[in-house]
Amino acid sequence: MNMIKVSATSRTAAVAGAIAGVVREHRRAEVQAIGAGAVNQAVKALVLATGYLRLDGIYVSCVPEFAEVAIEDRVKTAIKLVVEPDPSPDHTKAS
Repeated sequence: MNMIKVSATSRTAAVAGAIAGVVREHRRAEVQAIGAGAVNQAVKALVLATGYLRLDGIYVSCVPEFAEVAIEDRVKTAIKLVVEPDPSPDHTKAS
């Protein structure tokens, strides 16, 4: 499974579709963003993807993590969003 990399200029809907597709196929998606603008786009895409997946009866949870990434011989700190189906069986309260 490939990492979904998000930049500040990424199209939110395209990233959301990628997240939903990867979760449907692999039951897990990892989204990586470096910088405030990229993290903003990634979180907005996650919200959209959650809605797309919910229409298919797939409820997901997300765990944010820090990740160190080497870019052009420099180490940068990225935010990694790990998206997986929610193991909780009770989704009656979800809106």
